[in-house]
Amino acid sequence: MRLFNRAWPVLLLFAALSAPAVIAGCAEHNTYRVYDRDHDDYHRWDQHEIAFYSQWEHETHRDHRDFDKRDESEQKEYWNWRHSHQ
Repeated sequence: MRLFNRAWPVLLLFAALSAPAVIAGCAEHNTYRVYDRDHDDYHRWDQHEIAFYSQWEHETHRDHRDFDKRDESEQKEYWNWRHSHQ
């Protein structure tokens, strides 16, 4: 019991210092690839692509919806817009 009483502050410090690395590692796994059929390429759907997508929604006066919930014609419009905004 005495060993546990001395070890828990060290374990708590380790947990506090390693939390940012664990959180950042989890965020990396939230990216995935989306295929653009008309341009025959893939795009990584990450924070960078989300910024472009938000800009497209704003510029085209659309309400926010997840990309995969949009119909095919709107997705095609986005990819055409995206390829003109590198």
